[in-house]
Amino acid sequence: MASAGHYVGLDVGGTTMKAAVVNDEGLPLSTPVVMATEPERGQDAGLETMCETIRRAVAAAKLTMTEITAIGVATPGLMDIKAGLILDPPNLKPWKNVPVRDHIQKAFGLPTVYQNDANAATYGEYWVGAGREARSMVMFTLGTGVGGGIILDDFIVEGEHSHGGELGHMRIESPAHGRLCGCGSRGCLEAYGSASSVVRRTREELATYRGPSKLKEYYTANDDVLTAKVIFQLASEGDALAMEIVDDTAYYLALGACALIATVDPEMIVFGGGMAVAESFRAKIHEYTTRFGLPHPVKKVKIAFAKLGSDAGFIGTGGAARLALRQGKV
Repeated sequence: MASAGHYVGLDVGGTTMKAAVVNDEGLPLSTPVVMATEPERGQDAGLETMCETIRRAVAAAKLTMTEITAIGVATPGLMDIKAGLILDPPNLKPWKNVPVRDHIQKAFGLPTVYQNDANAATYGEYWVGAGREARSMVMFTLGTGVGGGIILDDFIVEGEHSHGGELGHMRIESPAHGRLCGCGSRGCLEAYGSASSVVRRTREELATYRGPSKLKEYYTANDDVLTAKVIFQLASEGDALAMEIVDDTAYYLALGACALIATVDPEMIVFGGGMAVAESFRAKIHEYTTRFGLPHPVKKVKIAFAKLGSDAGFIGTGGAARLALRQGKV
């Protein structure tokens, strides 16, 4: 009988990095360890912080490094997954061409897997979260931007150039007339469906909106400060303008979902992030997806919200290490 596996999942972000040890069932063996990333200190300091976060996570699980089976590390930004390099990450400047995988592997002498952070979070939801009963799953993560991932029969779609699953940069509007995206192009889903876009579109509407609106009252009373959370809350309370913004957002995200249904025909589509909380929002996405998607698959695809929250990153990263080991990739 094979011994139980213990997998460290390290999820590196621009502000903090989070790690914990998970077992073969995806259960964290402790609360996650969180350390400041401090990218401005340089990549050598960043690599050492990664190692220290891993050490502390193993200690928090009351294990030793000799009891760890493999390590998974996930980061944001441009990367070469095959080479284990983070290339030129916008949220981790001035890091450049950082040998994340090889450094961690050498430091601990353990099989180490490197993964895109959105892919890792998607795998976490697929493994032990919203998609645990599914064989294939697409996830959209809705935050400052729109990220995502694609899992097909326990296979993480990385793409030939490490950019598979960049769902936020599907074109849903003409590049000649669409909204400007943070990537520099126009018409991307991220420019319409992200939390940042929700706020931006709302500000534009408020500039000309003349009807009664709690949203407008809030905006004026709070010195023009606005968040997607407030907009969604006021929509749930019946504010007409907020409801229109939320409805439009569901429409745009449904267009993205329809494109993925036509491309990979997944069993489940999951939405995660701060906006993915209201059942009415999920229902709207489902309504538009059913209206505009391919008739046969849209009747069967399940649309759900993520369940793991911010833990999906480190759980999925540990799971990716387990998966790579089981598939003989490390």
